[in-house]
Amino acid sequence: MEKKPAILSQRIVASSRLFKVEELQLRFSNGEERTYERLASGMRAGAVMVVAMLDKEHFVMIEEYCAGVNDYQLTIPKGLIEKDEDVLAAANRELKEEAGYGAKKLEYVTSLTLSPSYMAQRIQVVLAQDLYPEKLVGDEPEPIIVSTAKLNDLFTLSQNPNFTEGRAIAALYIVRDLLISRGELTTC
Repeated sequence: MEKKPAILSQRIVASSRLFKVEELQLRFSNGEERTYERLASGMRAGAVMVVAMLDKEHFVMIEEYCAGVNDYQLTIPKGLIEKDEDVLAAANRELKEEAGYGAKKLEYVTSLTLSPSYMAQRIQVVLAQDLYPEKLVGDEPEPIIVSTAKLNDLFTLSQNPNFTEGRAIAALYIVRDLLISRGELTTC
């Protein structure tokens, strides 16, 4: 593995309520110097994404408005981790707020990045099982539509033009393979 570049300087060049744009002056091990910019999260606690299994085959999906693509998208429950909140508590809270379920069993699975060359954000993937109905009031501006899909039918789901979030797709495939490896999910 190559030695990481030395950070010669680092400064915020723009910021908003949610994001900061950072400029990094770097020197690589071969002496080459470059300026990079990255989108750094203004929220230091991070974010969580929940694969909530309703039973051995079906997971919970939500449909919500996504301003980035100016459209409604199918995805899985997700949101920011609040200050002084751990990943599993945040996952359970987001699941209750967005889908109307709590989970008796929560398991950290992995961390994902979206575009690590330009973005510092990570999202933590959590598997939620043994669900029960419980709704918390969230910060969504309108009711979220809740539905289900089969974990063994991800290819068909990926053909839906309203299911395009790469992090959700990756999280579902990872959890599907994890459950198959444990013998908790059988392949079709």
